[in-house]
Amino acid sequence: MKKEYEKFAPSNLFEGMTSISALLAAREAGVNSRPIYEVYFDQNKRKSKMREYRFLQRKAEEVGFALTLCDSETIAEEAIGNTHGGIIARCGDRIFPALTAPEQLRSDGFYVMLEGIEDPYNFGYALRSLYAAGIDGVILPPRNWMSAAGVVARASAGASERLPMLVADSSDAAALAQEAGLKLICADKGNSVSMYDADLRRPLLLVIGGEKRGISRVLLSAADEIVEIAYARPFKAALSAASAATILGYEVMRQNRT
Repeated sequence: MKKEYEKFAPSNLFEGMTSISALLAAREAGVNSRPIYEVYFDQNKRKSKMREYRFLQRKAEEVGFALTLCDSETIAEEAIGNTHGGIIARCGDRIFPALTAPEQLRSDGFYVMLEGIEDPYNFGYALRSLYAAGIDGVILPPRNWMSAAGVVARASAGASERLPMLVADSSDAAALAQEAGLKLICADKGNSVSMYDADLRRPLLLVIGGEKRGISRVLLSAADEIVEIAYARPFKAALSAASAATILGYEVMRQNRT
């Protein structure tokens, strides 16, 4: 097992079938261009996981990566976590297109921008919930935790690889989203209304900030509305970004039920 600080280092090592199959599905759907160089499979698990092995054999021929049988010690030495199930993949960088025109956003879309999240696990957990809640894509600030892509993929159960992602700074994201007809909704406490009283129907760009730095003033000043998550008792602490993303994402989903 690697030390804690190594979990935050840039890494494109994907661990486990959930992450790897999500990447393969996203590549096939044209959502993700991340290259896969080699998949390592624990030879001691080949018999018990023959279905997975045969699936990867087919994909290796289709996609063009190497499928290598190796011992469990080799995989354990490379892996960051211990939930890989004897399967890891060495991948390359994913190219994130820049958001430069309103036409890149769906006119009926639900997009999310996560600002100031400093932990790749928290980032991944947030993406997992938001993907399940039906978002159409993520807008990333120029600095983001997708450099630790393997960690984010594992924490998000592969959702990070399945989601379309665009890169833009705060001011450009706000301006282009509003030009595309999306409401800009920021989650914060100041000058806010309860999320239950806010109009969270599509199309919208929801901005959620990290616990420490929160949302930038640029986005707050440009917001069409600022919403807050109501607490059932007095409590000064902020929720984690992942928890806030889950609650807000599902409130958006609820308000958009057909």
